Amino acid sequence: MAQWVVYALLSALFAALTALFAKAGLKDVNSDLATAIRTAIILFITWGIVFFRGKVGEIVTLSKSNWLFLSLSAIATGLSWLFYYRALQLGKVSEVSAIDKGSIVFVFLLSFIFLKEPVTPKILIGGGLIFAGMIVLVWWK
Repeated sequence: MAQWVVYALLSALFAALTALFAKAGLKDVNSDLATAIRTAIILFITWGIVFFRGKVGEIVTLSKSNWLFLSLSAIATGLSWLFYYRALQLGKVSEVSAIDKGSIVFVFLLSFIFLKEPVTPKILIGGGLIFAGMIVLVWWK
């Protein structure tokens, strides 16, 4: 199995745990405050890893383009987390997470448009199945 697949599976596992832990932690807590707490902890952990691995010096090698796109990614992540936590507070974790994972369909579409990635039958079928699964999980009564 390719190393990236292992990392992607671990990402999916921890995303699932994130949803479960967040839903339990949001009881009687403002979702914005919960997101800020989560972000502060992530900030501490990730900078700790950077320092531990001795990579902090590489910050000077970043280009303006790196800074721009990493900043845009951070803004998108922050907004995603704020909306995700609010949705978790109001909805069922299984339904909120199903819609949230619908982001894969957006990734496919946006990667075709902006990154000029190829449109393949495999991507079209997989994306369609993901979208259909999201519809079934959330709106089929």
